Amino acid sequence: MVDYRDTLEIAPEFDLAPDEMVLNMGPQHPSTHGVLRLILKTDGELVKAVKPVIGYLHRCAEKCGESTTYPQFVPYTDRLDYLASMNNNWGYCLAVEKLMNLKVPERAEYIRIIMAELNRIASHLVAFGTFGLDMGAWTPVLYAFREREPIIDIFERACGARLTYNYYTIGGVWKDLDTAALKSIRDFCDYFEPKIDEYDNLLSFNEIFVKRTANIGILPPELALNYGVSGPCLRGSGIKYDIRKNDPYGIYDRFEFEIPIGTGEKGTVGDAWDRYMVRIREMRECVKIIRQALATIPDGETQTTARIIRPPKGEIYIRTENPKGELGYYIISQGTDKPFRIKIRAPSFSNLSVLPEISENHLIADVVAILGSIDIVLGEVDR
Repeated sequence: MVDYRDTLEIAPEFDLAPDEMVLNMGPQHPSTHGVLRLILKTDGELVKAVKPVIGYLHRCAEKCGESTTYPQFVPYTDRLDYLASMNNNWGYCLAVEKLMNLKVPERAEYIRIIMAELNRIASHLVAFGTFGLDMGAWTPVLYAFREREPIIDIFERACGARLTYNYYTIGGVWKDLDTAALKSIRDFCDYFEPKIDEYDNLLSFNEIFVKRTANIGILPPELALNYGVSGPCLRGSGIKYDIRKNDPYGIYDRFEFEIPIGTGEKGTVGDAWDRYMVRIREMRECVKIIRQALATIPDGETQTTARIIRPPKGEIYIRTENPKGELGYYIISQGTDKPFRIKIRAPSFSNLSVLPEISENHLIADVVAILGSIDIVLGEVDR
């Protein structure tokens, strides 16, 4: 339990005026999207300062990686951003493969792309649904989980799991996708694409939703760069930067897709509405990538023949474009079967750090909108 008497000890910089007070939002609060505690300095309904307090979910994932073999750490990566487990698996496996100079079979590269983009859609669907819920709209979360269910069914068919998948392996993927699985993915793309128009009609251009999000939590491009913000939050500020395009990994350079950015269509560039809309438009691009991969996927093996994972001495940093932003893995190898050091660069951690800057002089209800537009997952904030 949190002892709220320690609030001013945690936030000594809050020099309270006679008409100001401190309010704790979380760590048990539905709109903090997990065990996040926000200490708010308020003047009535106006928020004068915000201080995030993290650490309630700390699980020592990086230290666990240093005490397990390289393959044994893959399931731990599932539990970072547990809404994008496939993408987490890929980043770590890619780092170890580069360290070992290990080549992944062509078919496995295509399957990795397909599964990562499906997981990106699934992650953005949760962001869309829960953001609508934060704004007082119940229907979007029902629509989002309705569309997310077929994706989870595809993942379950591939690896037997529905949340933490452990599907990517060092050197490929755990299991091939058969003809029926590929057909179900095509069918999903045909089913899902028209649903995005429904989301726009239901929420994106809803007058109440626009008034709750436009010109709220404006994140200028310079500030976003200074804080290391990445992913949809960075692109929402008008910066056209996506690692899949700017520093391609896997076989992303073979596919054509656009990078949506915030344009200030409903307010000011970099506001909460822009961050939300980037994710909606990215889902269309995900479908485009999946269709291209399905059309050109080759036959062949899905796993290399490497049986002992023991990278040579050295170090490496690999970054990938997770649904939340730039996910990086830094690994130091001493030539044994276990990493000497693992450091994870989690996008939600950096994105959350800018919250105090863009929440000042907003209403308490606006802080909920701003936090929802950042779309964090505490599993990778605390690690």
